[in-house]
Amino acid sequence: MNYKSNIQRNFEKKIFTILAGITIIPMLIIGGNGFNIFNDQVSLVEQEEGFKYLFNGEDMNQWQGNKKDYFIENNIMVVRPKKGGKGNLYTVNEYSDFIFRFEFKLTPGANNGLGIHTPLEGDAAYEGKEIQILDNTADKYKKLKPYQYHGSVYGVIPAKRGFLNPVGEWNSEEVYVKGDHIRVTLNGTIIVDGNMKEASKHGTLDHKKHPGLKRKKGHIAFLGHGSELEFRNIRIKDLSK
Repeated sequence: MNYKSNIQRNFEKKIFTILAGITIIPMLIIGGNGFNIFNDQVSLVEQEEGFKYLFNGEDMNQWQGNKKDYFIENNIMVVRPKKGGKGNLYTVNEYSDFIFRFEFKLTPGANNGLGIHTPLEGDAAYEGKEIQILDNTADKYKKLKPYQYHGSVYGVIPAKRGFLNPVGEWNSEEVYVKGDHIRVTLNGTIIVDGNMKEASKHGTLDHKKHPGLKRKKGHIAFLGHGSELEFRNIRIKDLSK
């Protein structure tokens, strides 16, 4: 009897261990806010490559401007335009050549933008450059120009479409800027790879003046257009150093 009881006890322990692993491991990987707890390990690898966090879920010290509509909630940078803030959110520092990586989650019909080489005043799409952040699937955007969809250099270089994750899911994006060369990679697929100077030498696609195309340095910014969305894991590698 004792022998059988020991077998039973060992069997029960093994079953408990297996079930606990099935339950706990996904929880550890996903985390309460959808964060991957291995991000710290990934960031260590990126730190060795020269990346630094611009937003790690803990503070907004690397940012200036509209911190009323852009704020931290559950370790995520959320955008809530109804808070009554005005303007865009800019990095404290300016950058010329860089690799910028971030994750974002769209809401239905969301419209935002990533400003690069932008000053603190004026329309970043023209005084700097704007990389579109947009819910391409929204009905209200069906008739946009190709250079207005997600990932496009607004008015200058159109992006490939069809690579956004479904609305409500996280997307990962990398923006590489070196001189006039820009490359945008969305969820592992390159959707823009071009030279901004070459693309505009015979005029821009929107037939408007873009003095910001001559700017080689400026702030990186999130350009609010009245939509709610979320950002996380924002980091940068300064290629000018």
